[in-house]
Amino acid sequence: MSHETRPFPLEPTPIHVPDAVLADLRQRLELTRWPDDAGNEDSYYGLKRATLEKLVEYWRTEYDWRKAEAAINAYEHYRVDVDGVPIHFLRKPGVGPNPTPLILTHGWPWTFWHWSKVIDPLADPAAYGGEPADAFDVIVPSFPGFGFSTPLPDNPDMNFWKVADLWHTLMTKTLGYDRYAAAGCDVGALVTGQLGHKYADELYGIHIGSGLKLDFFTGDRAWDFSGGRPIPEGLPPELHARVLEFDKRFAVHLAAHVLDSSTLAYGLSDSPAGMLAWILQRWTSWSDNGGDIETVFSKDDLLTHATIFWANNAIGTSIRTYANNNRYPWTPSHDRWPVVEAPTGITFVAYENPPGVTTDQRVQNFLESDRAAWYNHVNLTAHDHGGHFIPWEVPTEWVTDLRRTFHTRRADQP
Repeated sequence: MSHETRPFPLEPTPIHVPDAVLADLRQRLELTRWPDDAGNEDSYYGLKRATLEKLVEYWRTEYDWRKAEAAINAYEHYRVDVDGVPIHFLRKPGVGPNPTPLILTHGWPWTFWHWSKVIDPLADPAAYGGEPADAFDVIVPSFPGFGFSTPLPDNPDMNFWKVADLWHTLMTKTLGYDRYAAAGCDVGALVTGQLGHKYADELYGIHIGSGLKLDFFTGDRAWDFSGGRPIPEGLPPELHARVLEFDKRFAVHLAAHVLDSSTLAYGLSDSPAGMLAWILQRWTSWSDNGGDIETVFSKDDLLTHATIFWANNAIGTSIRTYANNNRYPWTPSHDRWPVVEAPTGITFVAYENPPGVTTDQRVQNFLESDRAAWYNHVNLTAHDHGGHFIPWEVPTEWVTDLRRTFHTRRADQP
């Protein structure tokens, strides 16, 4: 039976945040106690108080969650139990002769809604100038412990490779697909890579937004992406500055989440302003925004994602996954090479070019690295713009790259 004609096995349930949760949020925002932030006009110490105050006030007085909720509910939503874990996912049925099942996995501090700009073009390519044969049946779950895949009281060990097992059960047993495609960014790329490692025979392929090794979080200094290596001496000043910029961009959350996630979670779970500050700083420093976050995320966009975190008390379980990626380290399911045997497409973006590497050099830099041998890569593309939130920042490029990866690896191919 084709995927198009098979009846979907679940009944949708729209998402809904209770009025009481929204009222409590507004009250907490009104009662925010602000720290002194003297001398931070240049953001040397982190997010500026003036920036956060304006957004907190907008969240309290003008932001309309119900409007966002209605837009989100234009899609089908489902809640299921997968091996004892509550899983929420959005679905957009494919429009084409035989849509290929595709699961999209987000990372941190993402929500499932960060995929919203690519869902429709992937599901209905003909409506966006594409070929109907490239249609996907799009499944977009909330990562366990994030968004509406909450709470996780009995799953304190949740990490990326355990999520891959949940996703495979969801797609093959709960939803009944024989084979499927998978894509992901950030930690979602590790989940997707693990699917391509452990379940390659049941996937058409994968497409990811990075090419990290699956043992990225393994080891005593997993919180330090430099591995404790000092900055080499004698670097040109601009390259030295770029290395420091990368440290400032990525070191803080890795260290805090891996080493002290619960301690941090007490403050972030109690104060919506504090939670917003922590994730807003990542959205600001990780996106290719030229110094103006609202060129990438409007105030309403930022607060929709923040409200999804806040309303579900998800910030603590979302950051705990970092510690669990290290505490319960990845172990291979086989010893074959490439480690990820599923055909793999990768999209690289300029804002995340390694220090000293231009966009023109990015693919070759990857091929010469120790990461390339891990993947059965079939489609590598680098773009001269775009930041960490690839499907949100450069959705057209992401869709084009992903379609190319799966063009000859689909449900209607032998």
